[in-house]
Amino acid sequence: MTLIAQITDLHIRPRGLACYRVSETNMLAERAVAALNALAPQPDAVVVTGDLADAPDEREYAGVQRILSRIKAPVFVIPGNHDSPAMMRDLLTGVGPIDQGSDSKVHYAVDIGDVRLVALDSSVPGKPHGELGSAQLAWLEHTLAESDRPTLIAIHHPPAATGIAHMDRIGLKDSDALAALLSRNSHVERIMCGHIHRTIIASVGGTVMTLAPSTGHQVHLDIADREPGRFIMEPPGFFLHHHTRGSGVVSHLAYIEAFPGPFPFFADEGVSW
Repeated sequence: MTLIAQITDLHIRPRGLACYRVSETNMLAERAVAALNALAPQPDAVVVTGDLADAPDEREYAGVQRILSRIKAPVFVIPGNHDSPAMMRDLLTGVGPIDQGSDSKVHYAVDIGDVRLVALDSSVPGKPHGELGSAQLAWLEHTLAESDRPTLIAIHHPPAATGIAHMDRIGLKDSDALAALLSRNSHVERIMCGHIHRTIIASVGGTVMTLAPSTGHQVHLDIADREPGRFIMEPPGFFLHHHTRGSGVVSHLAYIEAFPGPFPFFADEGVSW
């Protein structure tokens, strides 16, 4: 069995500053770390699918380093559109082999238990949309051909339209090329994404895309394209991707909030299961 936790879109701010003057993302990220560390069994790895920082600046990455270093499990990160791959390389340690890839793109592949994680960089400097680029797509094709191990791909921008128009307009520009590549590699069992700040499931290139909610604020659900974009303080959460050789990857949505329970099932007299 292999268990991988996915968190995303931390948007860490300089100490004492809320994100968009409302969302206390630093405090909420700390709560996410506490929830991850309380899991039993512990995950074999925690993957953070981008937007670790918000601006970004050095103060934010100092906060990212402080918060992620408290996670018990090994941590692997990729950049999002709010991140700087160069600053991540310079300022973060112990969060996967982020020194690999080209000068401008962070990408790498690692084995975690029975599965392989392939981490991609869809960030475009100074832009909110995502793009992998021909060089990284060629690297991905070569990397997927190296092994037929069950594979999970981590990428910040989702390679599928979500129906939230203002977010789709800043989506992954070369999603068709990625989908075509995936259709030729059936051992890719999951694509793990962020960016949209909502829980979304879709099909891409013959495999399943799981888009995780943010550890902080969520994007308001508007599939009628009636607004320029707003956020809402809905419950934050994360995914647990559970792999066994018999069932492949099964993904569970878990919540960071504390709720009443768990309680034993008890049937009143005369009530059957």
